[in-house]
Amino acid sequence: MKTTHRLLVAAGLFLLAANAPAQDKNFYVFLCFGQSNMEGYPGIQEADQKFADSRFEMLAAVVFPALVRKKDTWSTAVPPLCRPGTGLCPADYFGRTLVANLSKEIKVGVVNVAVAGAKIEIFDQNNFQSYLSALPASDNYKKNIAKGYGGSPYLRLVEMGKLAQKSGVIKGILLHQGESNTNDKEWPNKVKAIYGNLLKDLDLRAEDVPLLAGEVVGADQKGACASMNQIIDELPRTIPTAHVISSAGCIGRPDHLHFTPEGYRELGKRYAETMLPLLGAKPAEAKESKPAGPKT
Repeated sequence: MKTTHRLLVAAGLFLLAANAPAQDKNFYVFLCFGQSNMEGYPGIQEADQKFADSRFEMLAAVVFPALVRKKDTWSTAVPPLCRPGTGLCPADYFGRTLVANLSKEIKVGVVNVAVAGAKIEIFDQNNFQSYLSALPASDNYKKNIAKGYGGSPYLRLVEMGKLAQKSGVIKGILLHQGESNTNDKEWPNKVKAIYGNLLKDLDLRAEDVPLLAGEVVGADQKGACASMNQIIDELPRTIPTAHVISSAGCIGRPDHLHFTPEGYRELGKRYAETMLPLLGAKPAEAKESKPAGPKT
């Protein structure tokens, strides 16, 4: 009887494995998180919505009713990539630039979990609840966004990462955050803790999964939080596998906090241009067919 039971269990496991989706080693997945600039400022230009390269996909962390985009499901990466009501973000032209410069058998996927106006603490799995509880009534929108992610944006990102690993291989993590932590000298250490937790919870190695962190709207654009870039620029000293993406010249909006669509396009390309060599695509091998977005 014991032998028969073991055989039945083994057969069941075999059937489950046979029916499970196979992980595609040529499907490069990138986790994206941060605050409003990673969400993307609302307002998407028609030309950006026309992009439809099936080699660039997004895994929806929430439901997108208007786009008939199901949660936890892969679809072609057309903005918005974060949540309904958000806009073009760095992940858009990051992915578009990668697929334009990588070999045709490579697909790219992104997962975007971001919370507008939130400090980096919202992704601290040990302290996010106390951070949310201490928010004033005027910041209830942050709590509502967190609820959309099941209460914990960090755990939702991990959940999405595990789901993505069933289809592809996580190759990097993209961060755009800092405005709400301006002049916080502990920010690099806080980011290091979150990065370390992601690596641990998703069974990843730092040398295989670099962290790309973008600067906020710069001083050349009269950025309201431009002083934070000095702290962001120090991140590689705390995290050896971190790379900082310059925002110099990326056009900002009149609010001095967010980028214009043109600014997001340029910033996204810069993320990709940093990532390409890390993927083994040497500059000399990169194609000249980088997507040229419409002017604004």
